[in-house]
Amino acid sequence: MRAKTVLPAVAMTAVSMVLTLAVVVMWLGTAVPWPVALVVGLGIDGGWLATLAYERRLAAQGDHNRAVTAVGWSFGILAAGVLVAHALTAEHSAGAWLAVAWLPLAAKALWLVHAMWERTALTPVALDAIRGIQQEARDEAAVARARLRAEAATEETRLTAVTEAGARVARVQARTAQALSSAWSTLETARAGEETGRALTSVTARVTPGVTPRWELPVWGPSEPLAARSLESASALTDEALDVIVDEIRTSETPALSYREMAARFRAAGHSASEMRLRAAWKRVVA
Repeated sequence: MRAKTVLPAVAMTAVSMVLTLAVVVMWLGTAVPWPVALVVGLGIDGGWLATLAYERRLAAQGDHNRAVTAVGWSFGILAAGVLVAHALTAEHSAGAWLAVAWLPLAAKALWLVHAMWERTALTPVALDAIRGIQQEARDEAAVARARLRAEAATEETRLTAVTEAGARVARVQARTAQALSSAWSTLETARAGEETGRALTSVTARVTPGVTPRWELPVWGPSEPLAARSLESASALTDEALDVIVDEIRTSETPALSYREMAARFRAAGHSASEMRLRAAWKRVVA
């Protein structure tokens, strides 16, 4: 992994040093003796390389010196300035020389990237630990997502089942209510009919000359069941006392109350008697 950053920096450094030396020798060789131009070129490259080596030594020790870094960048800018000046004064291929004038600065930037990589580089053990932690986090996230999806699917199934069951119960209740309503309507029609009422009265009650008891509809509505203890603890009324109470309630208003009204007031008054005894008392009083 280290070679991926150091090799490009070394190659760029070598190219820029050779290019800088060649340009200085060619450019200054016409004005001064070529040994002098060679010394100038080697001085620029040598200073650039010396500061780079010192920076690398400090980096290996975990240290950093801003003055050395500034000197190194100064040599890089000087080399780039020489290349740019030569490109601007060249009579031929000025564009080509200007295009490669950035190589010294590029080499310096590559060494900067390599130094940053070294400061952030980790050992294989640390990298394996990081990969293990990341994989564990991904596994936990995947398990959590799967659990949430499963819980959502289960809840959806449960809600669907509850909704369907509720719909079935509602349909059954609707059919039952419709059947009860139809039966009640039939009973009401039979009760309202004169001939039908007489026939039902003759088979449901004793016929007394001059008295035709009215056939009452059965009670349809909510009822409150009484506890067995309350029925047992309440003192049972005798038939005579029951007849007296029923007759008083029935004749308390004019016209006389119906059986349903009498039974409701009998219960509301706190009296206790079975439905069979209460109907028998009603029949005896009416008769």
